Formats: sequence, structure tokens, C-alpha cells
Amino acid sequence: MPSFRELLTATKRDIIEIDTATAAEWISSRSPAVLDVREPDEYEQGALAGAIHIPRGHLEAQIENRLPDHDAEIVVYCAGGVRSAFAAKTLGELGYTNAVSMDGGFGRWKDEGRPWTTPASLGAEQRNRYQRHLLLPEVGEAGQLRLLDAKVLLLGAGGLGSPAALYLAAAGVGTLGIIDMDVVDESNLQRQILHNMDRIGDRKVDSAKKTLTSLNPDVNVVTYDTRLGADNVLDILSGWDVIVDGADNFPSRYLLNDASVKLGIPVVHGSIYRFEGQVTVFDPTRGPTYRDYLPEPPPAELAPSCAEAGVLGVLPGIVGSIQALETIKLILGVGESLCGRIVAFDSLEMTFREFRLRPDPANEVTFANRERITVGELDGLCSPTLSG
Repeated sequence: MPSFRELLTATKRDIIEIDTATAAEWISSRSPAVLDVREPDEYEQGALAGAIHIPRGHLEAQIENRLPDHDAEIVVYCAGGVRSAFAAKTLGELGYTNAVSMDGGFGRWKDEGRPWTTPASLGAEQRNRYQRHLLLPEVGEAGQLRLLDAKVLLLGAGGLGSPAALYLAAAGVGTLGIIDMDVVDESNLQRQILHNMDRIGDRKVDSAKKTLTSLNPDVNVVTYDTRLGADNVLDILSGWDVIVDGADNFPSRYLLNDASVKLGIPVVHGSIYRFEGQVTVFDPTRGPTYRDYLPEPPPAELAPSCAEAGVLGVLPGIVGSIQALETIKLILGVGESLCGRIVAFDSLEMTFREFRLRPDPANEVTFANRERITVGELDGLCSPTLSG
């Protein structure tokens, strides 16, 4: 049986090694994939900027999801050049044709004064909590860190806001804002799962905060126990990455639209009626918005509220969960969002239908016109206000 040294010598004969100077020149001029195969505790103490981290013991299982291009140039490194040599050979056996090992590893790179960073990383408890996310190559540690760094504002802690907030908190969205000026009523509990019998009479934002922080202490919950109006909407909306719209009245939806268009913030919109629901994404920087969808509100008799027409209690759970999913996709930059598409769900027929939505040429409340948008209190027709 060959010794370790004999195995290493044989391995190095079968691979290409480059020194740290060559690796630095390649990284600067050729932009190869840089693969760090050290253990997590080593990686957390410092790494090459932009490196993909896959511990050597997980290489065979994870590499094809993380680096699907078998012809990509890959510079592999470890602490001193031993594990990276074995990793480079393994990559060759897996069909990767341009993998090289960096001799001397991160230790020599650092000793030579070359640039490196201290990567943001998850703690041990976070790794355990978000383990199922970390297994997804579309999320991984980098994606989970993006979720933890994200700020999502929810308009309403009711039927739609409840499931959306719960799943966003569970997913580890780091900051959740909740706007609601109502109190918990017993009639809410048929669908508003953020609350319970013990919270009847409590402010909804306080009840929501208790539920979400007990679910995930990583999440910072910011509450706004106030009416959203022209006097505060821009201040409240500023600084958020995504807004989840769970409003139940037209003036709030148009006010939210005008402010979000002016600020360039995407809105994940949901609405429910009896046994039906709709979800879409209004991203003012790249697609249609609420005023393209409904230039003006329909007559009241054609759009009764849930309090007037009723709603099946489980329906907002489905629609709100889809809103949470679309929000997470926007944060991660994965998949295809519902921007420019409306998904309509009929729970009695158990069908999903998709409708295309395009910008209305007559709509002047656009991101291109954002400097002209004046957010004011809306009249009965929810008419926009534009300067100039």
C-alpha cells in the first residue's frame, strides 16, 4: 500500500500546479472560478475574494451543482496545497478539464501580502437552522446571507400578511417591517394566523412581533402602528428592498403604488375574494405597475371587501405564501418572477391561470417620470398627482 507522500507525489504528477503569482495573474486577467476546499472554520478566518467554498469532503457531492460548466477554468486552493492537489485530481476524474491547484495555498498567498477578505459567514446555530437552504445550490451560504441582510416591508398583518410574514421570518429574512393600525379581533382568527385568542384586543403589530421573534430570533421586526398616508408613506417605504402588499382597500394600493414607483421599490401584490386570489410583482424599474393593471378603481359594487363578501380562511394562506416565495426569489435573484404576469387561483376549481400584463402607454406614473410624481392624499378616483 503506498504511503501518503507517495500518493501525493503521484497525484501531483497527474495535475497542473501553479504558483501564487501565476494564480494572482490569472484571477486578474482571466477571471477563473476560484475554489476554496478548506474546512468552514478555516474559510471563515479569511479567503480569496469571490471564492466558492466547498470543503474537500463535500466536493464530489456539491461541485456539479455549484460549478456546472466542466470546461471552466478553476483555480483550487487550500491551506498549503495538499488538499487542493487531491481536489484538482478529483475534478479531473469528474470531467473538469481546466482545474489547477495553487501551490502553497492560502498560507503562502497571505504571507506574500496578496489581497484577501474575511467572508461573511453563518454561525453554527444558523447553519443548523438554515441547513435545508444551504443544500440548495441556488441559495447556499451566500444566498442565506443575502436573506439575512434583506429588508422586507409588509403592508398589513392580516390575512395575506400573516402567512407571508411567517414564511419570510422562517426563511431568515433579517429585517421585517409591518404596517398595521388595527387590533386583533376574534373574527380575524379564521385566517390571520399571526394572532391567537390570547391576543384579542392587542395591537396587531405587537402581536405579529411576538409571533415572529419567537419563531426566529435572527429576525428584527420593525413595527409601524399607524395609518399609511401621504404624510408618511415616503419616509416609511424608504430603505426597504421589497414591499409585500396585503392592503384591503384601493386608496392604500394606489398610494403604495405611487410611492413605490417614485422610490423604485418592487411590490409583491396579492389580493383575495371569496374563493379566488391573485398574485403578481409590480417592479417599477422593469415592468408594469398597479396603475397599468387598474388605471382607476372599479365601482364599489363590483369589488366588495372581504368583510362584505367573505373569504375562505385558507385562501389567504395560499396567496400569502406565494407572495413570500416571490419575495425570496427577488432577494436571491433566482428563477423568473411574476413581473409582467398575474397568476389567478380559483380554489373551487383548483386551477391556476396566468395572464400577461403590459405597461399602459397612457400611464404617466412611471419610474422614468419619478421626479414628477407628487404623492398626495388620493381623491375618490385615486387619481395620480404629477408636477410639471
